[in-house]
Amino acid sequence: MTNIENLVIIGSGPAGYTAAIYAARANLKPLVFEGFQAGGLPGGQLMTTTEVENFPGFPQGITGPDLMENMKAQAERWGAELITEDVVSVDLSQRPFVVRSEDREVKAHSIVIATGATAKRLGLPSESQYWSRGISACAICDGATPIFKNAELAIIGAGDSALEEAIYLTKYGDRVHLLVRSDKMRASKAMQDRALNNPKITIHWHTEAVDVFGENGQMMGLKVKNNQTGEESRLAVKGLFYAIGHNPNTSLFTGQLELDEVGYIVTKPNTVETSVEGVFAAGDVQDHEFRQAITAAGTGCMAAMLAERWLSAKGLLQEFHQQPGSEVSQKPEQTAQSTEFSLENTRHQGGYALRKLFHESDRLLLVKYASPNCGPCHTLKPILNKLVTELDGKIHFVEIDIEQDPDIAENAGITGTPTVQIFKDRDLLTEVKGVKQKSQYRELIETHL
Repeated sequence: MTNIENLVIIGSGPAGYTAAIYAARANLKPLVFEGFQAGGLPGGQLMTTTEVENFPGFPQGITGPDLMENMKAQAERWGAELITEDVVSVDLSQRPFVVRSEDREVKAHSIVIATGATAKRLGLPSESQYWSRGISACAICDGATPIFKNAELAIIGAGDSALEEAIYLTKYGDRVHLLVRSDKMRASKAMQDRALNNPKITIHWHTEAVDVFGENGQMMGLKVKNNQTGEESRLAVKGLFYAIGHNPNTSLFTGQLELDEVGYIVTKPNTVETSVEGVFAAGDVQDHEFRQAITAAGTGCMAAMLAERWLSAKGLLQEFHQQPGSEVSQKPEQTAQSTEFSLENTRHQGGYALRKLFHESDRLLLVKYASPNCGPCHTLKPILNKLVTELDGKIHFVEIDIEQDPDIAENAGITGTPTVQIFKDRDLLTEVKGVKQKSQYRELIETHL
């Protein structure tokens, strides 16, 4: 007989992970599709956030990636099963429901949707030409790359995220131009005060981007227009960052669930129940008003509790009694290494090790460039850790923090993080930007072993 899951959670972030924690503690043994690339990163939008200062319990603040890693570890401790895959289709027309990824098909009595929202792009005429060559939707991921160091930068947006990223960029850029379409900002008063009082931020009111321009494939400036006077001008900026809002990730549910005119899932008043019985929605996928980590977590809690009640009322609940894991997978990462450099070691860190290996290693050399606050870098870390463990003794692996070793990143031509380069006998064989499946990295490596 085909196994039927009590509950499948589609998505992660504070909504998905909180739903997983509550469902696991209720002995539902939830199956969580964290996502991979569709609709953003596992862990959601907080994976591209630096300091989260308004989540209760952290008086000194906490970074978005660290908060998500804590939530994920807590869900796993209580028995939630997490799969880092994208869901490609959902069938809500039959019971049990059917959820499919590229690698598996799962049947479930109930579903929690926590697919969140994806950052919008402007669609400028030259956007695709200069994407990752000056244009980015993630200042936190790419702001520390050498091409932006001491340069003038621009960011578009007027909410908390835009102002947070503008402030973050002042650590690296010489000046940050904030483009605001109207004469006011949506951001909280606290964030507005910080931006307005920052001497490195210049705010351009009633200003919209027209297009970017550059030379030799690299962005060199931005054409802008005053939407009151129609006057056009140019800003000599080397980077353009978007923080213009998000679109809900609901394409899987079009025609199956009631959506509003913008695409958000419609839930019943004062609950997270959707138009289909047994299906619940949590987080930003159903919230276009508050869109906070704490409200997302709250709706994740509601979704899990309502799913448990619904399963029990329908006589579908199968309990899995278990004890919480004794160890929280809180980064006991397999990166421990001797403080002394040795060619015998597989794992290494820093510029000194890279220079030594580049000249002395007879193995394939895998180099990962990352920055501390980069959400995708956090996503990539366990993927590469597993792969390097499997290839122990066959390759050399070096992790480069581009903030600690900016010269190395600049010499390597790094324009965003994470970036992985593979070398053999001092020759660059291939470069991979962003996050890929482990199988893709393995295939690239084994091609050259």
